[in-house]
Amino acid sequence: MSPEVLTREIGRSGITASAVGLGTWAIGGWMWGGTDEAASIRAIEASIDAGISLIDTAPAYGLGRSEELVGQAISGKRDKVVIATKCGLNWHSGKGNKFFEEDGTPVHRYLGADGIAHEVEQSLKRLGTDHIDLYITHWQDPTTPIAETMEALLRLKQQGKIRAIGASNVTSDDLAAYLEIGHLDAIQERYSMLDRDIEQTLLPMTKPAGVSTLSYSSLALGLLTGKVSTTRKFEGDDQRGTDPRFSAENRQHAASFAQAILPLADQHNASVAQLVIAWTLAQPGITFALCGARDPAQALDNAGAARLRLAPADLAQIEAARATHLAAIP
Repeated sequence: MSPEVLTREIGRSGITASAVGLGTWAIGGWMWGGTDEAASIRAIEASIDAGISLIDTAPAYGLGRSEELVGQAISGKRDKVVIATKCGLNWHSGKGNKFFEEDGTPVHRYLGADGIAHEVEQSLKRLGTDHIDLYITHWQDPTTPIAETMEALLRLKQQGKIRAIGASNVTSDDLAAYLEIGHLDAIQERYSMLDRDIEQTLLPMTKPAGVSTLSYSSLALGLLTGKVSTTRKFEGDDQRGTDPRFSAENRQHAASFAQAILPLADQHNASVAQLVIAWTLAQPGITFALCGARDPAQALDNAGAARLRLAPADLAQIEAARATHLAAIP
């Protein structure tokens, strides 16, 4: 019998979720060369059926489309999922600092109280729910004091519209300000074998404060799965087409890494991606690993990592392969 799905608590919120979470940035289509919406819904459904309860989304993922697809997929299954979504990237007011354009629509970083009040209602509607389990500030807004932002989030919590509070893409100073003003349950940050800066900056602050860390891009946009060939072409606005990490040379480094740990994967009857996800969850301070999936096969593969248990010797073998083959990738 295979082990149970690994679950962990989100901060001190009392909310427990699968340690492997489904990330739905790609499902929104933007910066990923579009999306197959039917396959995306099936991917979400497959994740839930495989025991994955944590689903992470955001309004900015396709200007609301990711949230809508998540809402469709969880209809009738709300009690089986822990929904994390975000605020602070909006296109309705023009307030704050312009951050980027999505399909010609200007998107601003804005975490003022009025913006948050508007955004939460839109997210609740798109998701088809009356509450959000973990509400995260997506990118920090230099035009709004964190005290105002936190006051608005605590008000939503008192109203029962959100259950826990998170912040994403924070500096050490940002995190210190959140912790000083009110209790924070989680941060969500880029973290993978190729992105480990937060080990020195944020994680020393989160662990003593009881703050969970959700890693995003845990598979480095798919580079660490061992499935991105050196000849693959990225279509449309897929960000990987212009990302230096996806050069032919770096893809070859990633392929060499995958080849090096393949015998260990075979020993565990696991995939390379599952080993990478399990390694991520074994790192001190990393509570949850968010992994994207655009079809049921990818979703089921990621979900399998939640049942994988690695021994210290396994982790040492993976670390040795990482140091040998991935060190040259920026």
